[in-house]
Amino acid sequence: MQSDRIIRNPIIPGFYPDPSICRVGGDFYLACSSFELYPGIPVFHSRDLANWEQISCAMTMENGFHTTANMGTGGVMAPTIRYHDGTFYIVNCNFADRGNFYVTAKDPRGPWSEPHWITDIPDIDCSLFFDRDGSCYLVSPGNDPEEDNGRAFFLTPYDIVNGKVCGERKKIWNSALRNAWAPEAPHIYHIGDFYYLLIAEGGTEHFHSVMIARCGTVDGWYEGYRGNPIMTHRHLGLYYPIDNVGHADFVDTPDGSWYAVMLGSRIIDGQHKNFGRETYICPVEWERGWPVLSPGTGRMEFEYAAPADLPWTPYPPEKDRDDFDTPELGLHLSFWGTPYQDFWKIENGCLRLTCLKRPMVRQLRGFDVEHPDQSRDDCVSFLGRRQRSADFDVKLRMDFAPAGKEAAGLVIMQAANHEYRLEKTLENGKSVLRLVLAVTEQKGLPFLPGYEARTEERVLESREVPEGPLVLALEARRQDYTFRFGPDEDHLRAFETRGDGALINPEEIGGMIGTMVGMFATANGEESSNQAAFGYFEMKNI
Repeated sequence: MQSDRIIRNPIIPGFYPDPSICRVGGDFYLACSSFELYPGIPVFHSRDLANWEQISCAMTMENGFHTTANMGTGGVMAPTIRYHDGTFYIVNCNFADRGNFYVTAKDPRGPWSEPHWITDIPDIDCSLFFDRDGSCYLVSPGNDPEEDNGRAFFLTPYDIVNGKVCGERKKIWNSALRNAWAPEAPHIYHIGDFYYLLIAEGGTEHFHSVMIARCGTVDGWYEGYRGNPIMTHRHLGLYYPIDNVGHADFVDTPDGSWYAVMLGSRIIDGQHKNFGRETYICPVEWERGWPVLSPGTGRMEFEYAAPADLPWTPYPPEKDRDDFDTPELGLHLSFWGTPYQDFWKIENGCLRLTCLKRPMVRQLRGFDVEHPDQSRDDCVSFLGRRQRSADFDVKLRMDFAPAGKEAAGLVIMQAANHEYRLEKTLENGKSVLRLVLAVTEQKGLPFLPGYEARTEERVLESREVPEGPLVLALEARRQDYTFRFGPDEDHLRAFETRGDGALINPEEIGGMIGTMVGMFATANGEESSNQAAFGYFEMKNI
């Protein structure tokens, strides 16, 4: 029945932040940030705004995508996806490479073009706008010493065919609040008689918000809405179930209804954001020329009635188990950093990961936005997937004979050196399975001068294990982690030490990115060609 058709938020659970959306006929396409994960910029498709399937990643080695495994919070962020005259465009900034760029595709399933680097606009968070007459503009936040917060929004006419600025860059707005923190994520729309400028303010954490302004011309001075913010959860307190709400994009349906997608974070047992920032959606109504988001409540809800005019189109669920019986990896699996080094292959029904020199944890350094790390020989031997449910079970089968300092196994990790590892390694010449916790204290922001970080690693428990295959398992129930091991699934036993998920998802991380769970292999600073063979990897949401 139609009444049973529900939009359930988040519509794309897990670490899929900064959503941008466009519609082509009866099809909706959505792109998200991926930061330092590879492949980059996941693209999703829906027919009904409730059910979504991932159809591609816009950035791969085939079209020159570069990102390094640094702190998790670098790389590509805040994409905008648009469609114009038969072509899809994604404009984005890659902090691990040369900055602003755009890629194109005739089919959003790919292939996507190599990046065209935007060298004549210095700002970040560029968004693409095509007006009704075909004119193209880039709107972006940039530095402005005349404003009380040193920031403003600029509009630049852009020749999208030849990839260059073709007109005067004009300041069109500053921000909704005086001295606003982090005005960013702009989008422009031409709706009715007005141009609307939608932005985010307050930073992408608890004080995040959605603001709007409008103007009668595209390049005039925009008038801020007296009702701003049009969406935020900061007034609901630190422990409201959905936090960090902001960074929105509008889309209409064929019958003229409107919706807004935006990011938000589910919290688990306090201000802990294991999922990072996820993708949400809410209905929009227009009253007296201004949008009302989530009418009647003014807050992001976990459920809404699905649009009655759209065809209900569910997709098969994301598969739980990878048996590595085909040469291709699923779109739900991600590397950390571009996998330049020859460290992985699928062979004889196993994923083989080479023990690279790079350890899973090393002392952190900030990242230089102006001079990014372009190294190709500093990869992490890791493959995993995003946490998408508060309760989940993970199992993997591994065959690994360690030597020297080598280690391999199961890891659950967050940004900036916060992780648990259940790893097989050598201690005093004997094979052991040990549970390791890494946590990090940080001072400052990693992209600003003066950043400091101190990482501590502790072995929580160690047990001697026989040679041969092992099954490693994790049962996560909110922040309660139980680690298990055994020769097969029918003979698993638990480590005495349990894990506290809050330790690797502390409040100060803020949920910029989300938890990843996966397989790894490392030689911990030594050269090695040894491999760990993983027969399967399974992650079930409970």
